[in-house]
Parts: sequence; structure tokens; C-alpha cells
Amino acid sequence: MSVSFDLTGRTALVTGASSGLGRHFAGVLARAGARVAIAARRAEALADTRAAIEAAGGSAVAIAMDVTDPASVRRAVGEASDALGGIDILVNNAGITTSRPFLDMEEEEWDRVLDTNLTGCARVAREVGRRMRDKGQNGGKGGGAIVNIASILGLRVAGQLSSYIASKAGVVHLTKAMALELARHDIRVNALCPGYLETEMNADFFASPAGQTLIKRIPQRRLGRLDELDGPLLLLASDAGSYMTGSVIAADGGHLVSSL
Repeated sequence: MSVSFDLTGRTALVTGASSGLGRHFAGVLARAGARVAIAARRAEALADTRAAIEAAGGSAVAIAMDVTDPASVRRAVGEASDALGGIDILVNNAGITTSRPFLDMEEEEWDRVLDTNLTGCARVAREVGRRMRDKGQNGGKGGGAIVNIASILGLRVAGQLSSYIASKAGVVHLTKAMALELARHDIRVNALCPGYLETEMNADFFASPAGQTLIKRIPQRRLGRLDELDGPLLLLASDAGSYMTGSVIAADGGHLVSSL
């Protein structure tokens, strides 16, 4: 049996899709053949993502979703499902971060990161997962694939990022708990943990002495590229990974195995 990343005929919802990893992931799924619903807090911010997908010959629908608002999530998931005729793939990507010493962090700041990165992830997965389950119980083709975007900082620590680290560690273990419960419904749940990637937002930092020092700690001695996440994402989203659930894949240039 040949392995294929082809997603023709599949549908996907990507959260946090207005920029960064979310925008990239939506394009990857669309190029693999999926019809994609792209979601973010402001629908107008998704215009460039949708235009890029359509210019490349793909199909996308833009939907406003605030993952911290249960009503917004219910409405948006329903809208995405109606527009696409169901959701086969969820890429749970929405996330924020803040950098502050643990003892200086305010309660509201901690809550904002956890509510977005961890509770928001669970909130969206629950809404999508129920629809994946119910579709199968109602005579349709049930099941699906959920890919939670975590981070290598869910598996190790760094200074002044306690709320982000706690949230991403939660996403890693939430993924495993979901995988255990949802396997009976033919829903696969896996986590992708990117390492440090080169983006426009971090270019200045990684050009600085501190950034260069960090890069030297990565065994491959370089930052990752966004396209180096394409293979892991498609593996987890497609039938190529059909016997994988509860897996946590790091794409980090060996950062997790570097010596302390």
C-alpha cells in the first residue's frame, strides 16, 4: 500500500490562520487538496490568507472565531461545517505568548495565555470532535484527524515564559488524553511541537548576540524554516498517519536532545 499525503476531497479548519504558522498550515493543506476554513478573531485579517490560497488554485472560506469565547467557537465551527459539508481535519493553532518573570506576572496575563492556548484548544477540539463523532453515528463517514500545535517549550523550559510553557505542556497532555478517549470514534489526535523557526517577527532577535547564542545551542546550528513543518503536518493530517494517535512530534533541529 502506497503512502500518500493527498487530501483531495477532505475538509479542514485551521485556527489562528491570519498570520504566521496558521496561515502557512492553511496553505499546506489547501495545496494538498483540502478545502479549508480559515479562522481568526477578525475575519478581515484573513483576507490575505484566503487570497493566497485561492491564487494558488485552492479553496478557502474565512470565518471569525475567538477561541476564548465559547459562543464564538460554537458559531464558527457550525459555520465552517456548514460551508464545507463537515470537518475532516482540525489544526488547532491559535495561540499567544508573553514574556515576563514568573513573580512579576499578573493574574489576568496568566489567564489570558492559558485561556487562549490551552482552554481555547480544548474548546475548539470539543466542538469539532462532537461533529466528527456524530457524523459517523448518523450514517456518514465519521472520524477525522485533530492536530494540536504545541511547542518544544511544552517539553522543556526557558526563562520568563512560564505561562506559555504551562499552556503548551497542557496541550501535549491534553492531546494524549483526547487520543485515548476519541480513538473509539475513529478520531486521531496528535501534537506537533515546532522548535525555533525563522520568521519576520523574530528576525531582529535572532540577528542579535543573544539570538545567535541560542542558535548555537541547536544541534543543527540553524533555525527551522516554515516549510520544514509541512511533512510532519501532512503526516498527522492524512491517511499516511492512519495508525498514529496520541503521538507528539517535535520538529526542532535536535533542540530537545541538546545538552544543558
